[in-house]
Amino acid sequence: MNTIIRTKLSLMMFLNFFVWGIWFVTMGTFLTKGGIAATGTQTGLAYGTQCLGAIIAPFIVGMIADKYFAAQKILGLLHLAGAVILYLLSTQNSFDSFYSLLLIYMILFMPTLALVNSISLNQMTNSEKEFAKIRVWGTIGWIVAGLIIGYMSWESAPKSLNITFKISAIISVGLGLFSFFLPSTPPLKKGKSVSFAETIGLDSFKILKDRNYLAFFIASILICIPLAFYYGQANQFLNETGMEKAAAKMTIGQMSEMFFLFLMPLFFLRFGIKQMLLFGMFAWVLRYLLFAYGDIGSGIWMLYLGIALHGICYDFFFVTGQIYTDQKAGPESRSSAQGLITLATYGVGMYIGFYVAGLIVDYNSLQEGQHNWQKIWIFPCLFALGVSILFAVFFKEKQKLNIKHK
Repeated sequence: MNTIIRTKLSLMMFLNFFVWGIWFVTMGTFLTKGGIAATGTQTGLAYGTQCLGAIIAPFIVGMIADKYFAAQKILGLLHLAGAVILYLLSTQNSFDSFYSLLLIYMILFMPTLALVNSISLNQMTNSEKEFAKIRVWGTIGWIVAGLIIGYMSWESAPKSLNITFKISAIISVGLGLFSFFLPSTPPLKKGKSVSFAETIGLDSFKILKDRNYLAFFIASILICIPLAFYYGQANQFLNETGMEKAAAKMTIGQMSEMFFLFLMPLFFLRFGIKQMLLFGMFAWVLRYLLFAYGDIGSGIWMLYLGIALHGICYDFFFVTGQIYTDQKAGPESRSSAQGLITLATYGVGMYIGFYVAGLIVDYNSLQEGQHNWQKIWIFPCLFALGVSILFAVFFKEKQKLNIKHK
């Protein structure tokens, strides 16, 4: 891969995740403290649009990108259309209209996560060595978005957070136009006869015949229920506790994610699949315990540590799980198996989680827009603990992951 292509792909990743991160982290604060005055349940439903988008995304990518049009052109059109929706979102004053527009936007945006991967991988001769160097720019884009929000102190005046949607719209237009100048990624199945079941990945369900993988699959759905509490409620929680520039400080989590991603090969050599997955699951238990008893005073170290645990929470469970899925599925159903686990986690599991989180937040609401966060965080803490114990009992895989070293 030459320098020009590498630079284009890196910028594509950076912008694609910046467009998402600039508004997604603080949306809960905007909805509850800004001009919309949404309830916890409504906020959960808003975050749940991500999951509905993730469920629909395979249909868009499988039926359109794989068979009819080049991936970079679809990426460009999705971002140009998304820019219009993002601007309209910044002008809304009622939850109903905001939710309707957000659902349309997430249906447009979620397929871009697969498209940027497809465009990148199509240019690589050695994805194991090259992909991480491109994908890391997506994480950097998310970090930069959070740092900008913190630097501008928009969270101190939640109504001003509508500017995050306007900025996202502007960048989305830029990325949409830039996409047409990305390396060509023609449809792989154009002119070929592909069954409907193959298109939507139904052939991947055969992987569930493996009892250990079935245990992992069910645990993945269940662990995403407490996971959704962090994505949907953490920024609102940190702002209510009085943490200044919370969105910027939450980027510690993404920095931690990058750090542990580089360390993971060392852990792969030392531990088996079960230990790695359990490390990730128990990290969620610890994170929520720290949030439950941390505060902005002498317990602020608990809040920072809870944020920093994101690297272990995400990498040790989700990245390990993706590699485990890849090895269990084999090359013949690799893509559809990855689509299946993504649909189950970011689709089904997190949708349930966002909805439950909203109910729990409303149940523990206090006067003047405040909440009993200790009780709120104890729920996902105990839930994650229960899932971890069940996983430890029913998952019997002993082997270590087969990681290639170059």
